[in-house]
Amino acid sequence: MVERGGSGVPGGRRKQRVSMADVAKLAGVSSQTVSRVSNGHAGVISSTREQVLAAMRELGYRPNSAARALRYGRFNTIGVILFSLASTGNSRTVEAIATHAAAEGYAITLIPIDVPTQDNVLGAFTRMGELAVDAVIVIMEIHLVDTGTVQLPPGVHVVVVDSDAGDRYSVVDTDQAEGARKAVRHLLDLGHRTVWHVTGPETSFAGQRRTQAWREVLEEAGRPVPPPLHGDWSAESGYAAGLALAEQDGCTAVFASNDQMALGLLRAFHERGRRVPEDVSVVGFDDIPDAAFFVPPLTTVHQDFAEVGRRCVRGVLQQIRTGDGSPPGTDLVPTSLVVRGSTAAPRSG
Repeated sequence: MVERGGSGVPGGRRKQRVSMADVAKLAGVSSQTVSRVSNGHAGVISSTREQVLAAMRELGYRPNSAARALRYGRFNTIGVILFSLASTGNSRTVEAIATHAAAEGYAITLIPIDVPTQDNVLGAFTRMGELAVDAVIVIMEIHLVDTGTVQLPPGVHVVVVDSDAGDRYSVVDTDQAEGARKAVRHLLDLGHRTVWHVTGPETSFAGQRRTQAWREVLEEAGRPVPPPLHGDWSAESGYAAGLALAEQDGCTAVFASNDQMALGLLRAFHERGRRVPEDVSVVGFDDIPDAAFFVPPLTTVHQDFAEVGRRCVRGVLQQIRTGDGSPPGTDLVPTSLVVRGSTAAPRSG
């Protein structure tokens, strides 16, 4: 409940507190309906929900989250632990988680970890407990959980994003391998003899999956496998790789592990007089919003970050509502190839 009325000065009339019953009376609904709206339940028709929200605004009512947590044993908050917001994948995944959590009546609490060690991960979980969250989503792009370097506390409602630890935890991830296969097959189907590759960081689970799939497709097709060039997700590293590839006469197609590195490739090829796609085709990965406005527009693998976020939230909410722990298994979100102007058949001869 919240206070209403009164002068707010010494000697003034004592303030009264706005109750759920006051909101229900003004809105012409039951207190139970007001409770359902304030708790974010979906089973309220939109016109009634707006009527209740309007009454809340008029009276200045604010739900007492502490009392609600004591009554229901829930805080309506999901914690998110991650190691970096710098990458496109992480930032867009967090955005999607926040959007879908809000739609379910949940807020998110974000805790970044500078150095991914066992102590720091356990410290983050301890901090999450102090902040009173109902479940945790861990965005762990680098090889830690899947290698056993970091163990998550037992008995916690948790979903892990971007990991190969599905044998122990609930994991949600983009189908990295199939996305890379689509990119490489597209270039081979256009008639290119082989496909060069700019990798992500060696510590990245996603980057490792994409590189492995690139190699497998070439080997299955009986094509030569060029030495990969190592990048770090940045356009600068893609640019450096592009300068090297521009000197390779046999390089007619390149698959970059993300769109930023593909952008660096495009600049390097332009500076070295290698036309895209006439002389060399380029495919990226992510389908960032700017990819359609590169010169030329970038052919890339689309990741559905919104769906990754939705499945993460759905997974932790299911654990919260059933009281179960984190069931092992990996939920892969499909990718799609978006063909634009940066790929074409190789020139004859």
